[in-house]
Amino acid sequence: METENSGNNLSRRVWGSLPVLFLVLLIILIAVLFGRIRGERERLRAEKLAALHKARPPVNVVVLDVRPVPVRDRLDLPAQVEPWVELRLAAEVPGRIVEVSAEEGDYVEKGDILARIDARDYENELERIRAEYELARKTLARTKSLYSEGLITRQRLDSDTAGVEALLASMKNAELRLRRCSIRSPVSGIVNRLDAEKGLYMNTGDTVAMILEIDRIKVVAGIPESDVDAVGRLEYFELTIDSLGGRRVRGRKHFLSKDTESFAHVYRLEIEVDNPGRDILPGMFARVNIVKKEVPDAVSVPLYAIISRKDKQFVYVAEDGKARARTVETGILDGWRMQITKGVEPGDRVIVVGQRSVNEGRRINIVRTVTDPEELLK
Repeated sequence: METENSGNNLSRRVWGSLPVLFLVLLIILIAVLFGRIRGERERLRAEKLAALHKARPPVNVVVLDVRPVPVRDRLDLPAQVEPWVELRLAAEVPGRIVEVSAEEGDYVEKGDILARIDARDYENELERIRAEYELARKTLARTKSLYSEGLITRQRLDSDTAGVEALLASMKNAELRLRRCSIRSPVSGIVNRLDAEKGLYMNTGDTVAMILEIDRIKVVAGIPESDVDAVGRLEYFELTIDSLGGRRVRGRKHFLSKDTESFAHVYRLEIEVDNPGRDILPGMFARVNIVKKEVPDAVSVPLYAIISRKDKQFVYVAEDGKARARTVETGILDGWRMQITKGVEPGDRVIVVGQRSVNEGRRINIVRTVTDPEELLK
């Protein structure tokens, strides 16, 4: 009886486990079928892509034969021309203008007379003081003679001596006031503004003229805070004067401020430029080309040849009739030319036209090879 019961229990356990076994087998079978389907799908896809690549015609491209060239880390900053000296010439004595010897726009030399103030009062004053001085000198001579004979005191001698010295000083001041009636230019330059007019009464300190010294000029630019250190080590600069047809001139650093001039944190750079023709005028706009760093033999490609995707940069190079992607690292940007520090070597042929129409392994047809991207503009 026990044996029969044991057999029945085993039979029931076997039949009870059949659904589980069937389910496990079914899952395994489904997994195998899906694996085969996926593999077949990948195979068909690969065959389709291979057929598509084979069927697609090669892309026409232009390649750059990479050669070492110098690249420069530049600053191209706007600037403005200022006169070397902007001088406000003022009247030093009061009086009425009786003569004007210059016009606005005239070039005057240092010492040239621009205007004259009526000098008659000053001439009369000088003659009066001069007469008093001569009389005092004669008096002093007699005083000295009497003192030597012991007829007068030392006090009288000292008093007459002081009187002569005082009149001498007054005479020199009168001569100076008379000279100042002739208003002369203290510098050589352009009469930019002339306020003096014949018949006009001027007080001391009134503006007679504005003189601009422009035989040399200052070109002023604002240097960003991040570039002050690099610019401070430079001595000469290349400049372009926009309003003179892009004329290029060379200048020397005159002054770099030690403090910012505005909330923009820019520092004033003054560049001295010779201007013998006086054709570079104050107020003209210019551009300052500052070379902060130069790499003489750099590998570089046009900026537009570099493709950026997913935080990576790469270029396509031509190898064995196909386009091959090269991940690159970049350095200095010089205009439209980007330095490549890693990923491209001299002698590589970088695709510069058609690079956005190819992908990895795409067949290409090189229609032109250039050694300088500027050849593409010809």
